[in-house]
Amino acid sequence: MDRVRIGGNYEKQPLWKVILGVPLIYLPIITTVPFVVIGVFLVKTHLKYIGGMDIKSYWDFVPTWISHRYENKDQPTINISWLLLSHYRFFWILNCKHYCPMSVALFSYAVYLVKIVENWWCPFAHDKKQEYEEGAIDKSFWHVDPEELKKLHPDDKQNPIWNETAGQQLVSVLEKDMFGYDHESATDDKKLVFVKNKLKEGVS
Repeated sequence: MDRVRIGGNYEKQPLWKVILGVPLIYLPIITTVPFVVIGVFLVKTHLKYIGGMDIKSYWDFVPTWISHRYENKDQPTINISWLLLSHYRFFWILNCKHYCPMSVALFSYAVYLVKIVENWWCPFAHDKKQEYEEGAIDKSFWHVDPEELKKLHPDDKQNPIWNETAGQQLVSVLEKDMFGYDHESATDDKKLVFVKNKLKEGVS
């Protein structure tokens, strides 16, 4: 995986840079977060007003409390002067159980919503489109009207990210290839044998 180089450079930084740099992480609370919250509200309202349903909530992106590695009483702290906030357990609890994960959730939720928006209004392929799968929809704006649908590239017409029937059609075609036109009568055992044979072919 691609990695950001930070751990190997931290101790090389002059103290003044660290002292100035650490507090900067809290400025987004007043410079960024309020605007993202407003943006999330507006985008979600837009989606609902044009008929959007089954949209995830912000809390679907927040890690469950029980999933955190440490309970409050077990939260690690660092060996540092008692004069500094980072000496205390509550500092790490507030930062690592509240501020950080809830901020990540907020920005992730905003990205999720705008992916839905683009999938709805702009079902046109580009090299990042497969990353929009988390914002998959039943059909795009262009798929609603058969006349408008004709204008799309064949791949855009059948992209399962914004055309749920495309996936169903693909499954149907595969089943016909596997079991013939009477695929609905195929038993689970027959399907299992087919899959096992295909796996053996792949291994060999």
